[in-house]
Amino acid sequence: MSLSGPEAQDALLSAQPSEVDPVYNDVPASLARATSRLQFPPSYVVVGAYRLFTDKNLYIPAWAKCQHGVQRGAIAGLIWTFLTFGVQKKFIEIFLANSPRVTGLSTDTMFGYKIPFNVHTYAAVLMLGSQLTYILRFFLSRNIRIARERAWDQTVASRGKGPDFWGPYVEEWTHPPRVVIDTWSNRFKSNFFGGVSMFVLRRVLLIPFNFYPGVGILLAAWFKSLRTAHNLHRQYFTAKKMTPIQIETFMEERKWDYRAFGFAAALLEGLPVIGLLFTISNRVGAAMWAHDLEKRQHFVASKHHT
Repeated sequence: MSLSGPEAQDALLSAQPSEVDPVYNDVPASLARATSRLQFPPSYVVVGAYRLFTDKNLYIPAWAKCQHGVQRGAIAGLIWTFLTFGVQKKFIEIFLANSPRVTGLSTDTMFGYKIPFNVHTYAAVLMLGSQLTYILRFFLSRNIRIARERAWDQTVASRGKGPDFWGPYVEEWTHPPRVVIDTWSNRFKSNFFGGVSMFVLRRVLLIPFNFYPGVGILLAAWFKSLRTAHNLHRQYFTAKKMTPIQIETFMEERKWDYRAFGFAAALLEGLPVIGLLFTISNRVGAAMWAHDLEKRQHFVASKHHT
């Protein structure tokens, strides 16, 4: 018998829990499967993609909301490609010819090793793919943001949970880490390295690495991992009415979980063009992760009241 929806998602990650951290050893049977999934947060990225691509209640509304923007962006992108690809490739050839010590690249070698493609063409395609992504994002703009929010809501609804499912924050650690939000360093970063300025700085610093296949995407994903994870769980924190200090503590306690999940999510979102699709599926995966985290919160709350 074939499965679909939440049942298929459960089957996809149906591994039985084995050796886990001591804090998870006393969970009831009803929480065992969720606990098993919580041991490897990047799996929720896979779950999100699977759900989006197979659940018509998710992909049909998302496509209906984004269809016209994708069509207009595709037309503009094709025109841009036709007009600029040759110019961009020539610029890259000149750049590589004048700075071989910086890039370590030549026409068909990387650090002296032969590669199966022309570096000029690869770099031009990668640069053009990034530009096409921005073009599509411009035409999608508000609609893709609505599609993401609806994907979250639909995923939560598919689990049969209403607004009352999201309870108040419960501290799970006996000795939680001490976090401070209002520090001079945070204020400095917020005032001088936030928003557009930080985005531009990252893009400039990563330019040399973009000439190496995969390296630029991996580094960008690592730098964006925590911020991406925080953004993907924004609706979870809002639903629980968590304060900034609670959010910071919650994420600090699960720092490497959030970094691993955010890295996998940012890696997919960083892919040229199709990364926009993963910005929706990652929201689905984040909702599935939030569902399991909340079940864990309920369990800890019940332990506190016994």
